[in-house]
Amino acid sequence: MPAPKRTRVIINTDAKNEADDQFAIVHALLTPSFELHGLIPAHFGSAKSATSLKDSHDEVLLLLRLMGLEGKVRVVDGAAAAIPDMATSAPSGGAELIIAHALADDPRPLHVAFLGPLTDMASAILMAPEIASRNVRVIWIGGGYWPVGNREYNLSNDIAAANVVARSGVEIWQIPMRVYRRMAVSYAELHERVSDKGEIGRYLVDQLVAWNERMVAEPIEHRSLGDSPAIGVMMYPECGDSEWVPGPEYNELMNYVHTGRNRPVRLYHSVDQRFILEDMFAKLARFARGEQETATFS
Repeated sequence: MPAPKRTRVIINTDAKNEADDQFAIVHALLTPSFELHGLIPAHFGSAKSATSLKDSHDEVLLLLRLMGLEGKVRVVDGAAAAIPDMATSAPSGGAELIIAHALADDPRPLHVAFLGPLTDMASAILMAPEIASRNVRVIWIGGGYWPVGNREYNLSNDIAAANVVARSGVEIWQIPMRVYRRMAVSYAELHERVSDKGEIGRYLVDQLVAWNERMVAEPIEHRSLGDSPAIGVMMYPECGDSEWVPGPEYNELMNYVHTGRNRPVRLYHSVDQRFILEDMFAKLARFARGEQETATFS
């Protein structure tokens, strides 16, 4: 893949929050059209863990070790908690990484994918407001049902950050709850397509099943890989139905507030589940055979 054609990417992930970030991270690592500048482990509040940032950090390192990529990919932690208010950043190495690559002299857009809260993007903007006018795209898995809104987990972990980003003028591609919940895979599919693909394949399936057994009360044999659309739209922006809508803000109930003042947001109403999942399955199979190239790591 010639360098000018590679997509510049940073992945910000609350990796140990559930069981779907892991699939999206692995997919990104195995996408040769990506120039991956780094992985930023992120917090996911304190309701599930008092050490959520460390949990995410450890999970990212485990995935890299299982893939034989430990030490090859830059891992820089984000903030340990939400920003205290809309005027105050939560400085971190992760925010500094975003700033450095946003300000880099490179004509290609920088894609910063957030699989959890927007804390580190908001902090980067508060620390260096000029990045909002640079060629940066924020890809966010988050926000409730459009156009009213509702409680949504990624948003709930830092509503103030979502509003900082919304008001900043940075370009946002949003994949809300109605879309990301429709990325379901069944246990049978995972066992047939993933679990026999080396150490990483077995781990991806085992940790998903274990999470369901621990956290879901009713009988279940499926899971939504809700973070994977972020990888799909960075690979192929037209892999779903989207439109540019007036950029909203968010109140404390996590409803959309339509002020009409903000830059339009690219809102996805659907994504091509087949394209995204089949691409991931194929890359895992090729990786297990030693045939799949990885992303470029810089």
